Amino acid sequence: MPFTEIEPQDAEPRVASPFPPIAEYAFLSDCEVNCLVAPSGRVEWMCLPRPDSPSVFAAILDRGAGSFGFGPTGVSVPAGRRYLPGTLVLETTWRTRTGWLIVRDALCIGPWYHSQRRSGTYRRPPSDYEAEHILLRTARCVVGQVEVTLDCQPVFDYGQTEAGWEYAGTGYNEAIASGGQDEVPIRLVTDLRVGFEGRGAHATKTLRQGERTYVAMVWPRSRHSTGKEYWAEHPAPATVEEAFERVERTADFWREWINRGEFPEHPWQSYLQRSALTLKGLTYSPTGALLAASTTSMPETVGGERNWDYRYTWIRDGTFMLWGLYTLGFAREANDFFYFIADVAAGKKDLQIMYGIGGEHQLTEKTLDHLTGYEFSRPVRTGNGAFSQEQHDVWGAVLDSVYLHTKSRDYLPELVWPILKRAVECAIEEWKLPDRGIWEVRGEPQHFTSSKLMCWVALDRGARLAEMHGDMDLARYWQLVADEIKSDICEHGVDERGVFVQHYGSKALDASVLLIPLVRFLPPEDPRVRATVLAIADELTVDGMVSCCPTRAR
Repeated sequence: MPFTEIEPQDAEPRVASPFPPIAEYAFLSDCEVNCLVAPSGRVEWMCLPRPDSPSVFAAILDRGAGSFGFGPTGVSVPAGRRYLPGTLVLETTWRTRTGWLIVRDALCIGPWYHSQRRSGTYRRPPSDYEAEHILLRTARCVVGQVEVTLDCQPVFDYGQTEAGWEYAGTGYNEAIASGGQDEVPIRLVTDLRVGFEGRGAHATKTLRQGERTYVAMVWPRSRHSTGKEYWAEHPAPATVEEAFERVERTADFWREWINRGEFPEHPWQSYLQRSALTLKGLTYSPTGALLAASTTSMPETVGGERNWDYRYTWIRDGTFMLWGLYTLGFAREANDFFYFIADVAAGKKDLQIMYGIGGEHQLTEKTLDHLTGYEFSRPVRTGNGAFSQEQHDVWGAVLDSVYLHTKSRDYLPELVWPILKRAVECAIEEWKLPDRGIWEVRGEPQHFTSSKLMCWVALDRGARLAEMHGDMDLARYWQLVADEIKSDICEHGVDERGVFVQHYGSKALDASVLLIPLVRFLPPEDPRVRATVLAIADELTVDGMVSCCPTRAR
């Protein structure tokens, strides 16, 4: 009988991913911490006590790195999800075989409670409200009956330290999870009876129509503030009635905040409001910092290595956020960020491109090789090595943000004038040199067009601010240098098609040059601007989304 060798078979492609699509995570914030909630109702990303601290829940980066579920038993696909209009309160509707359940999730915000002693973290003027350091989850059965399950499985320090659980008090309604000497503990308070199984705290209860339940997760401001007086300072809800009132109070805070904005009557108004709420949620209110993102290591391409930690403040990104906040009428947040920049730049010779949200200058990058990464995209990183890069757009970003701030008030604080002057002088010294560019290229430095553009912004805005400061000679000199930079860009940054390119001597396109009309370098009707927009629309746009630049150029 002839023998036939069987060729090795390719593995069957994986039909479903264990990770939800990134766009389907809901974003919650109290302007001091934030978290992401998966469609299954599980909190899969949360860092404590700051957004750039080590994680407590990190299932978004590794399915075994901790999560927090609260919802109907055995059901993972909701009937519907939404934010309550005008808020960062999440409402999830669940249908089971026996009934319907509505769950609401919020990071609680309440009245300012530091009446007896000062907060240890606030550097900006306190407002009437502050974060309560409570993740609150409520459930209400609206039809039939539904069994509700609580499943809280924290794994501290990016999935490296399993929680040790113990009861707090005499009953089964309070429990504390600790994760080691350097981690803040978390406390669960609920009207359910909690037990410990494996590394988690668990509880179940059947709700009948009209019945309600809740769970609150509370944490201290730091590992040094875990005494009884701290827990008493902002206690978790003691009853289900109080829990529902706290959620409503948080929703009212967000609606009152959004009402201070200026939104046109337009079909896209709700999208503008959601964008504003997201920007507000990315603020770190104690210092005024603006986070570029709430996460680390979300891959630019699934399976790729470009997975960076964005839980920091980029001066450039903050300026764009500042534009948005000012445009929509939110001056307070813009003012706080302005003074955050003043704080981090005070007494320094030069500006970094980015800082920690507490004003930290060193953001050492390292990899977490024990985590699989989102959709198995490795490595997972914390910190960001770009903090030490030279990017020549930083001076223009600072000058533009200060110009926006000053123009809105017709007043230039004397505190910032030395900082601005140093920034303009740095732009004059460096604009002719290559840099790493807006996309933080880790290859050889180039003469990036957008970097030259932002050096022009630094000189142009600097000249306007010098005039406002009364230094007319300096204003004239800086304007002359601005004109020199503009001529250089128009001569060397345009190819034979009349299109602005990524860097001098290249034909590659780059979305960053779309800033040219936005920063008023050239008017929108300029033929070179029109040609650039059309070329980017043709070559860098896929399904209505614009890529930053060709992959090969990075």
